[in-house]
This record gives sequence, C-alpha cells and structure tokens, in this order.
Amino acid sequence: MAGAELCLGYAGCNFLRQRLVLATLSGRPLKIRKIRAKEEDPGLRDFEASFIRLIDKVTNGSRIEINQTGTTLYYQPGLLYGGSLEHDCCPSRGIGYYLESLLCLAPFMKHPLKIVLRGVTNDQVDPSVDVLKATALPLLKKFGIDSESLEIKINRRGMPPKGGGEILFSCPVRKVLQPVQFTDPGKIKRIRGTAYSVRVSPQMANRMVESARSILNKFLPDIYIYTDHMKGASSGKSPGFGMCLTAETINGTILSAELASNPQGQGAAVLPEELGQNCAKLLLEEVYRGGCVDSTNQSLALLLMTLGQRDVSKVLLGPLSPYTIEFLRHLRSFFQIMFKIETKTPEEEHMGGEKVLMTCVGIGFSNLSKTIR
Repeated sequence: MAGAELCLGYAGCNFLRQRLVLATLSGRPLKIRKIRAKEEDPGLRDFEASFIRLIDKVTNGSRIEINQTGTTLYYQPGLLYGGSLEHDCCPSRGIGYYLESLLCLAPFMKHPLKIVLRGVTNDQVDPSVDVLKATALPLLKKFGIDSESLEIKINRRGMPPKGGGEILFSCPVRKVLQPVQFTDPGKIKRIRGTAYSVRVSPQMANRMVESARSILNKFLPDIYIYTDHMKGASSGKSPGFGMCLTAETINGTILSAELASNPQGQGAAVLPEELGQNCAKLLLEEVYRGGCVDSTNQSLALLLMTLGQRDVSKVLLGPLSPYTIEFLRHLRSFFQIMFKIETKTPEEEHMGGEKVLMTCVGIGFSNLSKTIR
C-alpha cells in the first residue's frame, strides 16, 4: 500500500512530530533531509530520537532509516498496534511533547493503548500533563472517544532538569469518529486549577493560589484551585513548583493556561506570588483569544475533524497559532483536505479577539486494524 504511494520529501528539523504522526495515519512514506545540516552539532537531537523510538514502539512493521550523521530520516509507517507499553522520555523535553502525538494516534490502534511514560511532567516549553488531562481528554470525548478507559494519571511528578516523573495514559480504540458542530463557546462559569510543588516548601502552593485568586476573584466567584504537594519518591528528582488553570464554559469548552518555575540552577529564582499572578493573566489572555478549543489543542481538533466520517464538521477557534497554520499545510499534503476558513470579527461575536470558523468534510477514515470481537 505504502510503496505505491509517493514518498513525501521535506527539509529541516521543524514540525518533525506532525510529519511522523500524519505519515503514520495516512500510511505514506516520508523522507526528511537536511536536519540541522549546517549546525556545529548536526542531526537529530536526543529527544527527537526518543520520539522516533516511541513511534516504533506503538507501531508494528515500521521501517526507520537514519544516516550516520543523523541529518536524513526515512520513515515507512507500519500498522498502529498499541497494547501495554513503557517509554522513558528524554528529560530535555517534557512528557507533553510525546503525549500530544500519542493523543492523535491512540484512537486508531489495533489494541487499546496503555502506556507508562517517564520523564519531566511539567516544564516551561511543552504543554504539561495537567493541561493535556484537563483539555485534551474532554476534546476527545466530543468526537465520540469516551469510555472509562480514557484517562491520564500522574503517578509521580518530575521537574526539569532531572525529571523522575511518571504518568499512565490509556485510551480505547474507535472504528470511526463522529463529526462535530462546535461553534458556540458560551460564557465562563467556573475556574479550576492545580498548584503543585515538589521538593520545596508546601507553603509555595498556597502562596500561588492566593495571588491567582486575587486577580480572578474580580471576575467570578466560582474558583477552586487544588494544592498538590508531592513528597518522597513521588516528587521526582528536582525541586520546582508551578500552576495550571482551566476555565470552563456553560457549553463545555475548556481553556487553559500554565506556568512553571525556572529549573534548578537556571535563570533567576521566581517568586510564587508573581508566578500565580502571571498564570492568572495568561488564563485571561486565553479567554480573550477564546474559541471552542484552546490554543494548545487546535491541531488535535483539526486532525480529528479531518479523520471523521464523510460529513461536515465545524469548530470555532481563536487566532491560529503558527504551529496550527503549518499543520493545516501538512494536512493538505498528507490527506489532500482543505478547510474553509472564515474570520469572525469581535463585533459579530460580541466578545474577545478575532475568531476563525473552520469547516471541513471528513475523509471517512476508518480504523481497519481494530480487532472485531
């Protein structure tokens, strides 16, 4: 099947995850050249190599060829297999880097996926496990992937630079996805959040909660921020603290924001009061951007719309992030699908910044490898 289809060629190290995920789902082989070819330290980084190993674990029969310098990668995808797995993520990137792509692939496996990921659960670069748990899982449920087995469980937290965290991600398999009409975000009804601290004083979490509430209480009373202080083995190997906030609307839209302290030995020390206030302001900015899906999960929503049944799906998004714009280009090359994009001005919507209404007809993707029982 894959041999007959044309091999797609790309150059550069950007958007490696997008390309590998879409190649796996579409079954099209892929060749990426000139990966950091002009740098002093050329080729794939350790976290990208770890990601390729993870893709190899969840598939069966993939062929991956990397040249000696690591600047060229050829990938011929196999079947998504799933099952019970374990993977040690590279501590230079968060678990979120790996989990984001697994969320795209997990519903289309042969066997339900149950995977333990170890590494850094919360850092300043990638979406944290808390945010993906609060926002991506409800999004998957809207597309019909809902059962008790869909969960993300944080067993241990790990902060950079040493990590030491552990999470369990399990997801059921689905034959087809249902189309969605998700155009009215609705008004914010409550704010929830988690302030976590590991290997520092438990008082840090309370100080973050106080300062975040001082800003958010001006807008609505229903605010509850949990404090999560992990001790001993479950606190990982490095000290740190941070906060994740989510705003939920009456229509079930969930918008999120997060911040983490600087890693040990890097940058200036951060005051928990400042971190709490800045996180609250980031949440307000996310609410201003608005839309039915927050900026972290835009590409996941668009992918699930593309892979839906041959029916119209609509979703209202805030301003598209550069990552999402590139994702739309990749969807066109891998699946030959184009979205209809309509801009909505704040006057039409009566709230927040400019919005984008994305409409597409699904390609009728069917999970052929799902075992029939």
